[in-house]
Amino acid sequence: MFVSLFCTLKRVPGEVKKWRPAGADRGFTFLKYNLTIAYHRTNLLARYGRWSANANGGELESLGYKEGFRVDVDVPEGTWAEALHFHSILIFNTGHWWWAPSKFDPVKSPMLFFEKGRPVIPPIPPHAGLDLVLKHMILYVEKEAKPGTIKFFRTQSPRHFEGGDWDQGGSCPRSNPLSSEEVEKLFAIENNGTNVETRLVNQHLHKALKGSHFHILDVTQLSEFRADAHPAAAGGKKHDDCMHWCLPGVTDTWNDILVALLNGIETSRSRF
Repeated sequence: MFVSLFCTLKRVPGEVKKWRPAGADRGFTFLKYNLTIAYHRTNLLARYGRWSANANGGELESLGYKEGFRVDVDVPEGTWAEALHFHSILIFNTGHWWWAPSKFDPVKSPMLFFEKGRPVIPPIPPHAGLDLVLKHMILYVEKEAKPGTIKFFRTQSPRHFEGGDWDQGGSCPRSNPLSSEEVEKLFAIENNGTNVETRLVNQHLHKALKGSHFHILDVTQLSEFRADAHPAAAGGKKHDDCMHWCLPGVTDTWNDILVALLNGIETSRSRF
């Protein structure tokens, strides 16, 4: 989405300079318009890192845990924590990593959640940890963002692996969009397929965002049809890339939706 947005804005006359706000992975400033866009990479929104058992023991050690990943549910990851004091429009998303056994093996390297510096006991599964992270991060953004900041949470970008996950020989060879029936077969929660996290995470997002001042940037449903829009075998990887999107393509439409929402928000504000 960020690359698509940059390419769209780059068509406007004027000098563009590479410049990254604190914590950003990449960023650009359009000097004529005093406009900066930046991408702040974060996998879980919350701070996380490797955890190993203490030789002196502890609450997790007493339960048999030897190693894993510590996730501080109430501490934002440093890559974006300061972005709230700079940007006037914020777009958040998280999801894929929460259902990623290749990243967080539930046995060998589980996610271990901490709150107020102490482990959550009894330990909770990733989906419950996601709820805690969303609760704390939404509160943090609501409190720390500049007055008047427009806040979005983007729904899940669907993957289209068929025949297994990315590391199990899964592929996305389709050359046409899916039918409604094919979409349901691939993404319905009750089917518990390879790409099930798309709708599962969205359920958690919608629940967490109720009562907040976030706008929902819903890109999921329209994107679920586009199994034909991934790099697939052309992605230059050892496996099919059925997660990222080709450009031009689907993410351009996401930005069209974003612009429409921004126009609607601006119109609404101008009435008061």
